[in-house]
Amino acid sequence: MSSELLAPLDLAFWHLESPAHPLHLGALAHFGPVPPDGEPGRDPVDVLDLLARRAAAVPRLRMRVRDVLLPVGGAAWSADPDFDVRRHVHEISLPGADFPAETARLAAELMERPVARGLPPWEMYLLNGAPDGSFAVLVKLHHALADGMRAVAIGAGIFDEIASGHRPARRPRPLPPRSLHPGPGRLLGMARDRLGDLGRAVEVGASVVGSSVARAGRLDGRPTAALAAESSGTRRVATATLPLDRVHRVRRGTGGTANDVLLAVVAGALRRWFDGRGLPLPEADPRALVPVSRRRPGGPPGPGNSLSGYLLDLPVTEADPAARLAAVRHGMDRNKAAGPFRGAGAVALLADQLHPLAHRFGAPLAAGAARLLFDLLVTQVPLPRSALSLGGAPLRALFPMAPLARGQSLAVAMSPYGGQVHIGLVADGAAVPDLDALAAALTAELDLLDPPETP
Repeated sequence: MSSELLAPLDLAFWHLESPAHPLHLGALAHFGPVPPDGEPGRDPVDVLDLLARRAAAVPRLRMRVRDVLLPVGGAAWSADPDFDVRRHVHEISLPGADFPAETARLAAELMERPVARGLPPWEMYLLNGAPDGSFAVLVKLHHALADGMRAVAIGAGIFDEIASGHRPARRPRPLPPRSLHPGPGRLLGMARDRLGDLGRAVEVGASVVGSSVARAGRLDGRPTAALAAESSGTRRVATATLPLDRVHRVRRGTGGTANDVLLAVVAGALRRWFDGRGLPLPEADPRALVPVSRRRPGGPPGPGNSLSGYLLDLPVTEADPAARLAAVRHGMDRNKAAGPFRGAGAVALLADQLHPLAHRFGAPLAAGAARLLFDLLVTQVPLPRSALSLGGAPLRALFPMAPLARGQSLAVAMSPYGGQVHIGLVADGAAVPDLDALAAALTAELDLLDPPETP
């Protein structure tokens, strides 16, 4: 991999970042202790060295961003000639008294810090110190480097099952010879595709303007004041774990999808959290951006970001849990019927139609635009279904962490794995000092939809 221009959306993420608003994804993975090997005289696994070797073997993690002459305002990924994996992989020992709480506290502190822009934009931290020998790994990847699915594909290279896998190479199919000069039919097809892209961009742009105007009256601090905040430059991280079988039991009883159930749980948790803070319920339901991958199912992850999104009003003002779930299901069904290329939630598609100079110089104006469209981000990050391990240590949980948009104080990311849904919450530290209360409310809300069995 020598050099590759940043895709328009990647370039937008690169320029939207500022020191107070880092734009990296994260994941906090908890591993059990490395099991005894049983082989006398064999050295114990050096997890830090293993992390470094496997990260260094991922070609994408050797790439940094550099400016280019053409196109004007553009940038490209190129191999770092001085790449040193030890600049990116670090070890931190924590007190073992309450290891999970300490890892969340430290993860928040590390998520505050932007990744170095002159180097390949990623970091990994080995967090150890648990009395039982378990440990955690925090991964940070700049959003320009990857969206959620691409991040999973990159991060998977550290796991034993992926790093040691050797799949037989497929024999490439012969391609028919193709002229360097496209014929009339191909030119017509290219023009038709371009016009279709521009038509979708105009439609999305009109939806963005209409949605922004409709919400302008809501930006007076009253409806979702707890979710809108000027950035303090600090972060808090909290985690929650929900049993996946209970989520599916609700789904089977009500219809829809497991993601509908989880979105309804988030809505109910926000309602409970407002009440616990002594705040009145918002006059209008907060709006969530629900990212949607534009990648084809089963296809290769591909480089860079390929995202669209749905906008969903989370029914926080609805008191009945079943009615909240029905409202979420109806809203998501309507979004899916329209598709990921329509509506204001597909605003990421506009990046493809802008010149690189527009991303470079328009970033300061665009940075605050997220608040005009949505109040918080709620995303689901898929993980491999098979059991994963690192150096023989089993993966117990993986909590994804999404970046915060400027002017917003909360992002929620969810990953099903090992029969559980692991939820990572990232918040502005000053705006949401009680993030643990919101994490606890998620469990309480699932109990309302699926009451636990009494002994």
